[in-house]
Amino acid sequence: MEALVTFVVALLWDFLLGEPPALVHPTVWFGRLIGLFDGIYRRRSSILDFLAGTSASLFVITFAFALSKLPELLPEWLGFALGVYLLKSSFAIKSLAQHVENTVRDNIEEQRKYVGWIVSRDVSKLDRAHLNSAAIESLAENITDSIVAPLFYYLLFGLSGALVYRAVNTLDAMIGYRDERHEYFGKFAARLDDLLNFIPARITVLLFLPLSPRKVLEYWGKAKFKINADKPIAAMSAVLGVWLKKEGVYHFEGREPTLEDIRRALRIYWIVVGEWIAVVLLLLLTGVCPCLNP
Repeated sequence: MEALVTFVVALLWDFLLGEPPALVHPTVWFGRLIGLFDGIYRRRSSILDFLAGTSASLFVITFAFALSKLPELLPEWLGFALGVYLLKSSFAIKSLAQHVENTVRDNIEEQRKYVGWIVSRDVSKLDRAHLNSAAIESLAENITDSIVAPLFYYLLFGLSGALVYRAVNTLDAMIGYRDERHEYFGKFAARLDDLLNFIPARITVLLFLPLSPRKVLEYWGKAKFKINADKPIAAMSAVLGVWLKKEGVYHFEGREPTLEDIRRALRIYWIVVGEWIAVVLLLLLTGVCPCLNP
């Protein structure tokens, strides 16, 4: 029952306390580590850049794996407490909702500021509808990245699975870009993140199915722009009935999104997340998940 109790306590931590301080947050550590490598490595050639980026990524992943094993070396009570802390650091439910809630602003400049905190695109020239779309897209995509995927790998591989996934996802967020600096340096991290998110992204879509089965399936069929990220965005667009688009990347049809649609998206978010929590609890309770039998 240890895996179940660890998850329940970590879940309560998330709802009651939110995110740990940045200074002691493992995800922040992963980001700073790869940022250090990214900053000191002088680009040379595509092959050397790829090898350097792969080596740096593997170092961070190894650090995450080693960190996940630390609770096993400690006294039982202390190991349990650290395990809860580390598992909590791998997923973010309450804080994701709060970040998106902050984007619901009547003042467009305030909204632009808060949307800019949760998306990587340039928001300086986005109009109201595109700002609303960006906030909803971020919410939908992060259901996979911040909740479904880390807990999926926790079910499969225990704490190591959750932390290694979080390290890979952080690597992708930091260096997984197609710009001149990261095209080859971040390629390994980006491709590994694509691989690890392949199943979780589709699980996320399945969680939307009870809300509008026919339309979710229809929009899922149209989600052919990206390997994973557009799948939950398509599902959210289908359920909300609004267009969600990132210029030059993807476009799902519907009416123009409003501030109220961000609020509706958050209500849908809690339903979908509740479904996934129920699935995780059921699998842990019945003992059928591999992490219970290492």
